[in-house]
Amino acid sequence: MSGNKARQESIETVRHYEAPATIFPTEENPGEIFGSNVFTKAVMQKRLPKPVFKSLMATIEHSQTLDPTVADVVAVVMKDWAMEKGATHYAHVFYPLTHLTAEKHDSFFEPGSDGAAIAEFAGKTLIQGEPDASSFPNGGLRATFEARGYTGWDVTSPAYILENPNGNTLCIPTVFISMTGEALDNKTPLLRSQQAMAKRAARILHLFGHENPDAVVSFAGAEQEYFLIDRSFFLHRPDLLNSGRTLFGARPPKGQEFDDHYFGAIPERVLAYMMDCERELFKLGIPAKTRHNEVAPGQFELAPMFERSNVAADHQQLLMTTLKKVAQKHGMECLFHEKPFEGINGSGKHVNFSVGNSTQGNLLLPGDTPHDNAQFLVFCAAVIRSVHKFGGLLRASVASATNDHRLGANEAPPAIISVFLGDQLADVFEQIAQGGATSSKSKGHIEIGVDTLPVLPTDPGDRNRTSPFAFTGNRFEFRAPGSLQSIAGPMITINTILAEAFDHIATELESAIAGGAEFNAAVQSVLETIIKDHGSAVFNKDNYADEWQTEAAERGLPNLKTTLDALPELISEESMELFSHYGVFNHREMHSRYEVALEQYILSIHVEAALTLEIANTIILPAALRYQTELAQNIASLSAIGQEVDSGTLDEVSGALKALRTGITTLRSEIDHDDADTEEKHAEHSQKGLLPAMAAVRAAADSLETLVADDLWPLPTYQEMLFIL
Repeated sequence: MSGNKARQESIETVRHYEAPATIFPTEENPGEIFGSNVFTKAVMQKRLPKPVFKSLMATIEHSQTLDPTVADVVAVVMKDWAMEKGATHYAHVFYPLTHLTAEKHDSFFEPGSDGAAIAEFAGKTLIQGEPDASSFPNGGLRATFEARGYTGWDVTSPAYILENPNGNTLCIPTVFISMTGEALDNKTPLLRSQQAMAKRAARILHLFGHENPDAVVSFAGAEQEYFLIDRSFFLHRPDLLNSGRTLFGARPPKGQEFDDHYFGAIPERVLAYMMDCERELFKLGIPAKTRHNEVAPGQFELAPMFERSNVAADHQQLLMTTLKKVAQKHGMECLFHEKPFEGINGSGKHVNFSVGNSTQGNLLLPGDTPHDNAQFLVFCAAVIRSVHKFGGLLRASVASATNDHRLGANEAPPAIISVFLGDQLADVFEQIAQGGATSSKSKGHIEIGVDTLPVLPTDPGDRNRTSPFAFTGNRFEFRAPGSLQSIAGPMITINTILAEAFDHIATELESAIAGGAEFNAAVQSVLETIIKDHGSAVFNKDNYADEWQTEAAERGLPNLKTTLDALPELISEESMELFSHYGVFNHREMHSRYEVALEQYILSIHVEAALTLEIANTIILPAALRYQTELAQNIASLSAIGQEVDSGTLDEVSGALKALRTGITTLRSEIDHDDADTEEKHAEHSQKGLLPAMAAVRAAADSLETLVADDLWPLPTYQEMLFIL
């Protein structure tokens, strides 16, 4: 066995791993546990008085105004149900601007007059809580002396039981706002954007003759990518422990170049982990559907089924928490950083979305002959217009220091936001642009040439995995979000820009009809105008190709390559007017989002810079010096007895050590001399000063890793972390 003592111990831990007991006991039906820890519609219908249940359903399913008088009844029933599940505490769970969840646990029990404990949970407690609003990122909306903030019950996202070996907790999803009513979270603007989109979609449905359509909602399903490594390796990597990515590490001899990991056989340990995760997710009502190996070694994916975007966003946060927690139970660490390992694919969170309701169904379902489906074409055209007009905002919605490491490489979409329609829809919209669509490309079939195999149907168009915004048959897939971020941010943007597009189309149609135009002619005219004015956002070829960068610039599409290029889109006059007009953000809230994103960018890079300096000085440099000393002593000993010596290896190590020392000096200087007087300049220094200095230190250290004797190298290597699982 090679490697230093710590690495050897980590490898021994992996070798002796044993899976926990059976994940799904034989007497347990996996289907029966689904939603068992959720205050579901079925639970409410069974336990609540009929008028209260009916009132809640009107709000949850039809977006009607919540009747606050039902809160006391719901609170008592919810408390009793939770206590039957072993809950002793309750928590308002909210989603601050950290991409994480936050919660404060309070006990149900209060002392009674006779000294005995009484379980209490009133309607006012269910509806409202009061955490400290100044201790979370707020972009200047709250000062330290202005600490009051409120959480408010979101009845549309079900309460659930969070299990713990030491006691269970009733968790109630809530919004988080300041005392002034401004949003300090991701849920509040997501609900606002959903409402804005629904109202404008209803205008279009009315024009198509639907007199009483149910409220339109956006649906989302996020494909979560992640890495797993043994926790022993993780704990011996200060960079992973503190920043989520490896700041050092030479590339292993073998990476992903053989394409042998994607959809490969799932390792037994990982499969046990996945099944354990699914059991926990099922209990929370999270519809985990698909699991598989991803492209890079040690990388995997879990994808749930579609849900309403608000619930999907909450469930996505719960899913990440569950993946993290269960990984530790199996002796592993789950990594969500977009680029934890250099030189192999990073991780994204592809957000599949559609819009629809219970009366008209999925409004992005084209049918077999989309050229005849005017309603679908209108909603699809709205997406094209939105992406073209607000591509910069979409890019800003996924901007972060961590996602910058992933976007633009040949593993993720480029920073240019374009739409892929596929052959069938591209052809239909081309016909529309030329005066009217009269046909649609039909499905085909494949005869494999083996009598015992069936004839397979084929879709009318291919898929394009290089596109950032691709139509995939009955939905669009936004592939730019990073694996670490909440899907609420992208969905807020998508809902809002769709509201604007629906508004525009409805106004144009109403105006044309009022002017005497026949409805179908008005629809054709609007569609033709949209595809001519906004069709430059449609690109059905290779988004990774260098030629696309040039062509996109000629089309006038923005190419916001970094977070610092993208964030100003949040506070442009057009963006602030858009969000303000649809009641999603006021101008102060928009500026606060910008300030928070800028601060997070700066902090992320500064933590990494400090870590790089610390690890280089205290771990890598001492190990390299020891090896240099060994080589020098060996040469001296051989020379003393008259043997011919070769100093080539010593020269290489000495050269790399010199480069490392130079890099350390430069990085320390960049850290010490960051005297920028604005946040923008501070961020620019982080990008142009710290990141290059960190890269130089890494280059020298990675060179040393390939030279220093294996038994002296102190950090778990890529080869170990990625392939020993």
